[in-house]
Amino acid sequence: MNTREFKFTATADKGQVSALFVRPDNATHLLVLGHGAGTNMRHATMQAIAEALAELRIATFRYNFPYSEHGTARNSTAICVETIRNAVKAAHKTAPELPLLAGGHSFGGRMTTTAQSEEPLENVKGIVLFSFPLHMPGKPDTKRAEHLSNIKIPMLFLTGTRDEFADLELLKPVVKKLGKRATLHLLDTANHGYKVLKKSRTSTEDIFAEIARNAKKWIEKNDI
Repeated sequence: MNTREFKFTATADKGQVSALFVRPDNATHLLVLGHGAGTNMRHATMQAIAEALAELRIATFRYNFPYSEHGTARNSTAICVETIRNAVKAAHKTAPELPLLAGGHSFGGRMTTTAQSEEPLENVKGIVLFSFPLHMPGKPDTKRAEHLSNIKIPMLFLTGTRDEFADLELLKPVVKKLGKRATLHLLDTANHGYKVLKKSRTSTEDIFAEIARNAKKWIEKNDI
């Protein structure tokens, strides 16, 4: 396992942000991974996702958005999108031989799909969405999904059945409408942060192991 920390330029205006590159031995793919709205690249959920993926030989490139790097108010969508584009470029430069994926947890995933819908991310072959935030809790809506129809590469949605940001009665039709490009894997009893109800969960598999296993399966199925 090779772990490296470094910085890259998020935008000319906002300057540099931190990145964390985790490469397991014999890595097969590299996933550029954005964090949730109120967290950063070192959050426990991000760490758990990266570790589980590493077990299945998927490298990760985690990074901060400028606001989480510097402790300021959240950046505009345009700043976040530009940060993602530059993160993708920095990741590819770090391991140009690995097939590239992009995505993130919650906000990081939504900003990644926003970027991809506006202009395809360079070298990215697929998008992995960890708890895609379809709407705010208690405010069911599908407006946040409207841009997804512009994406032409495979997408994987890894969503908990108790996700308060994604009413399944709305998410399922959204994914179905996207056709073969989109795959939805439901995580039994998991909420938005992937906490599960151990007593009622039918599977004994660790939630992050299940997430990684299905990401690997999706990669193989789509021949990425």
